[in-house]
Amino acid sequence: MTMENRIENVEIKIAYQDDTLIQLNDVIVRQQQQIDSLEKLTQQLLGRVRDLSENAAQSMGEISTDERPPHY
Repeated sequence: MTMENRIENVEIKIAYQDDTLIQLNDVIVRQQQQIDSLEKLTQQLLGRVRDLSENAAQSMGEISTDERPPHY
């Protein structure tokens, strides 16, 4: 193998690695966008659950969750 062929092979490998890095970066960007979206949705759902819990507690006369039921 000549020196020129070896250099050409190295250049080809570098080109493939560059392409792979670009593809991996694109995947990471998409995954981060999905994570951000899911975190936002989770916060919204937690807010709704808290609101529903507070509303339920108010409608039941502020029963504490630490109280024992009457049959104990």
